[in-house]
Amino acid sequence: MKKIICLVLSMVLLMGAAFAFTSCAKEETKTTAPETKTGEEKTEEKLVTVQEGKLIMATNAYFQPYEYYEGEKIIGIDAEIAAEIAEKLGLELVIEDMAFDSIITAVSSGSADFGLAGMTVTEDRLKDVDFSISYANGVQAIVVPEGSAITHVDDLYADGAAYKVGVQLGTTGDAYATDDFGADLVTAYPNGNEAINALLKGDVDCVIIDNEPAKAFVKNNAGLKILETTYADEDYAACIKKGNDALRAAVDKAIQELIADGTIDAIVAKYIK
Repeated sequence: MKKIICLVLSMVLLMGAAFAFTSCAKEETKTTAPETKTGEEKTEEKLVTVQEGKLIMATNAYFQPYEYYEGEKIIGIDAEIAAEIAEKLGLELVIEDMAFDSIITAVSSGSADFGLAGMTVTEDRLKDVDFSISYANGVQAIVVPEGSAITHVDDLYADGAAYKVGVQLGTTGDAYATDDFGADLVTAYPNGNEAINALLKGDVDCVIIDNEPAKAFVKNNAGLKILETTYADEDYAACIKKGNDALRAAVDKAIQELIADGTIDAIVAKYIK
């Protein structure tokens, strides 16, 4: 009888140990599997755009040679760079023309994916949008009539100087000139064309605008020239909605590749001889 009792107890203990081991093994499987799944989920970051399959670019198409109309089509440096970025992202590029000072609003509100418009990174703009890495350099130039008393950038800062300055609304030229000379002496126009027309009519004494558009305006309007001394040097970048880190990373990667393989240099050389 004692032997039978001992045998039964041994079997009970063995079954208990086996059950405990099996339970532990199952419990370990339950705790480790979700960790692996979570790790996999973290590596996947979905690219989100305003419209599925499309990349909507906000710009102001009066900024030759970066973006301008040829017939009804918008072409230029930014337009071609944007097309290359869209191709790398596997998306269809859609370009929307708007006032320059509406671009950041369009991007930050989510009606456009990014802005490409010869736009410079500034502290004020960084409050509303993020920026990609720089893809090109720009210069703020000063356009004056032939025979103007303004012959050097320093003339604008001379004691007693009260020159009227024309700029394009919402640009860095607008912001810098307003800070430097005061709002009373600076008139902002919706686009560069209107600023240059104001200069031709004598409403302003000079126009501060990016160098490449300045060249086009001077070429097409007799009696104007660009000062040899520049007003400011800048780097251009694409603005992207804050928090859309996946799109910003994808655009950065595309720009880096386009710089590395010489595509951006070739596009710029096509428009700027």
